Amino acid sequence: MSDRAHISVCIPTFKRPGSLAKCLDALTKQSAAGFTYSIVVVDNDARRSASSVVRERSVSSSIDIVYAQEDEPNISRARNKAVASACGDYIAFIDDDEVPGSSWLQKLFETRRKFSADGVLGPVLPHYEGVPPDWLVKSGLCVRRSFPTGTRLNSSKHLRTGNILLKRNIFDGLDAPFDSRLGRSGGEDADFLGRMLEAGRSFVWCNEAPVYEFVPAERQTLSYHLRRALLRGVTESDREAILSFGTAKSILAIVLYASALPFLWVMRYHVFARYLVKCCDHLAKLLGHLGVRLVRERTF
Repeated sequence: MSDRAHISVCIPTFKRPGSLAKCLDALTKQSAAGFTYSIVVVDNDARRSASSVVRERSVSSSIDIVYAQEDEPNISRARNKAVASACGDYIAFIDDDEVPGSSWLQKLFETRRKFSADGVLGPVLPHYEGVPPDWLVKSGLCVRRSFPTGTRLNSSKHLRTGNILLKRNIFDGLDAPFDSRLGRSGGEDADFLGRMLEAGRSFVWCNEAPVYEFVPAERQTLSYHLRRALLRGVTESDREAILSFGTAKSILAIVLYASALPFLWVMRYHVFARYLVKCCDHLAKLLGHLGVRLVRERTF
């Protein structure tokens, strides 16, 4: 390893060998001025569905690829294994169904250095399978909020690990940074990064470092987004006190959204879909506070 900064790019994966192959192909062709990098793949499938893909790319690429296993299906445990298997000064995370551009890592690295941040996040843009429904595209349900480069992110709702570069020392002293209790429901990344934000760590945005998330046909339905919203609400109820401004906001939102939904159904279906999903987010959070969990784990 050279005396330049080194980045470990971590990919937790679960039964997605096809999309993992595309992700690895793009990662082995990254621009890397001022740093070196390697890749860590953590296979969260006990049947080792990622092993042959990693083996093939390890042989054909000059980039070091480390393969590790975490047999218990739990994204938090897979992320923790990735951190433990990583080396160098920085750790990047990307999902196994995402493909970065060739300058992805370079842009994240340069932005972190320019703004002296502990972490840098970038956009996750949808790449649809086939022709997506018109209402889905117009609704924006597959589009996440973006910011101008250099924007400081001061809320955990904007923090995630689908596209991020972190200083390695953010994990110092933490044996299991990602909470395994959230490993089947999701939200483990926002939980960890939110705790880091509260500890004084800084995160900024890099709008020039997008990754493209594959959206298969089964994720292009309203039922999928409703189930996802119900799960998000449950995880949010675990992080928020029942007596809080957030609870009051959710009560008001449900009343307003539910009143508007019949009119939106008739007038603009894509707006109806967006606000129905928002309504389910808030409803699931309130029910979670009452001990009612409509969706407990992510099985979709």
